[in-house]
Amino acid sequence: MNITLLDTATLAGTSLEPFQTLGNFTSYPLTSPEQVLAHSSGAQVLITNKVVLNRETLAKLPELKLICVAATGTNNVDLAAAKEFGIAVTNVAGYSTPSVVQHTFALITNLLGNTHRYIADCQQGLWQQSDMFCRLDYSFNDIGDKTFAIIGYGSLGKAVADVAKAFGANVIISERKGDKPREGRTEFYQAIKNADIISIHCPLTDESRDLIGSEELAMMKPSAILINTARGGIVNEAQLAQALTNKQIAGAGFDVLTKEPAAENNPLAVYRGDNLILTPHIAWASEESIIRLVKQVSLNISAFSQGESLNRLV
Repeated sequence: MNITLLDTATLAGTSLEPFQTLGNFTSYPLTSPEQVLAHSSGAQVLITNKVVLNRETLAKLPELKLICVAATGTNNVDLAAAKEFGIAVTNVAGYSTPSVVQHTFALITNLLGNTHRYIADCQQGLWQQSDMFCRLDYSFNDIGDKTFAIIGYGSLGKAVADVAKAFGANVIISERKGDKPREGRTEFYQAIKNADIISIHCPLTDESRDLIGSEELAMMKPSAILINTARGGIVNEAQLAQALTNKQIAGAGFDVLTKEPAAENNPLAVYRGDNLILTPHIAWASEESIIRLVKQVSLNISAFSQGESLNRLV
């Protein structure tokens, strides 16, 4: 079985031995759009994290039997075309939940405690200039007793809710925008208005694109913070940058952007205010998460080779 991994660099040097034991294994550090066909030719199994496999490419790969997406999201693969051509597609879910939850709270605690600002001050020697044992230049707030709204209540949203409750937060679960609240859910706009912390954990769909824009930002408390470790495009980035500039909300912590890597002129990438913490899509990528990911992809391939269905989407 010929197995090809198209973007090894996204696995951060993790051992690929689980793949190597399954067949004739080939890997490429990265694969540009112009290289996809050449790198994929002859493969019966393709592994991709973010390399796009569209209809045009799939039509030219008659030997391809299985696409393993080394991620949860599959928007880089044309699933309809794969089904049409008889190509199975698998993904991996849940591997990064601990990592994403940890990073979510890293963003929250840094914003609420202004840790990033205090670190910068220490690096500039300001603590040595203090006239008392500590510096109290910036606010430091607890998570406890805050109203913590979660948008997207899948496995990640539920895990974040558990940690928020451990901090003593009052957790509310937002209903889908425009829907009548189910039992245990809070109407979307009511959640936006009441929350001190909003954390996004829903997928990017036509329904969730620009879910939060200027209208929703205007409804938020001036003391509220907005966290997105889900997908870029759920929050309108230009309108968020404007809200941060105007101090309309207290802060935002983002790990994702609409286009990645970040465009040179992305409004959040070029924003320089200290009320934004931006990280380069790293929430998923703890060493432990990637080890789990590689293991699960190898299990998907093994199951397929034995005629079994594991994590099959197509």
